[in-house]
Amino acid sequence: MRMRKKPNLIPRMERCAEYLITDPEAWRGRWREKLSPNCALRLELGCGKGRFTCETAAAEPDVLFVAVERVPDAMVIAMERAKAVGLANVFFIDADVARLRDYFSPDEVERIYINFCDPWPTNRHAKRRLTHPGFLELYRHVLRDGGEIHFKTDNSGLFEWSLFQFPRADYALSEVTRDLHGGGIRGVMTDYEEKFHSLGTPINRCVATKLHREPALPEEDAAPEEMPLP
Repeated sequence: MRMRKKPNLIPRMERCAEYLITDPEAWRGRWREKLSPNCALRLELGCGKGRFTCETAAAEPDVLFVAVERVPDAMVIAMERAKAVGLANVFFIDADVARLRDYFSPDEVERIYINFCDPWPTNRHAKRRLTHPGFLELYRHVLRDGGEIHFKTDNSGLFEWSLFQFPRADYALSEVTRDLHGGGIRGVMTDYEEKFHSLGTPINRCVATKLHREPALPEEDAAPEEMPLP
């Protein structure tokens, strides 16, 4: 659902300016200077209103979190949440995920969160899915070997399709579940997740771990790009 434009967006953004990174290219390879030299660095792709971002960052103050979001009207709410509780370990980038290599150096990131991304259900939009092979290759450039992608979605078709893509891009799957909260709430929820869980919609989740790749996969083994979601 498209978020309504906020007429007071600019002053609200200005009040939270310390959380917005306006020059992410300048921090490439230097992100840990924001917190501590040996801290873990985690990304969230599409943080929305930031409930997951802020609650996770609050629970792990020694970890540096960087959230990437293309919708400022949502991101400003996330920034206000961070400011309200005085977080010192979370920052936001208003940018396209496709430019991650411009913002992060090779092997700089330990973990990527992808929570409830747009499923883009038609074949002609398949390349926009954040678990498409093109994006999975992009993540490999910034993730260190052994780094993880934590993926959650309520869309079963996208989940099953994604389970096929991860191994083909040399990620090992673990913690695969098609009903994450079936036995009780597990982990930090997003606002979207809480809403759909309350309606009885099962939440799918998996962890994909980047494997060392040598040599590169041959062309004929590439994952298919055209596969409709069920």
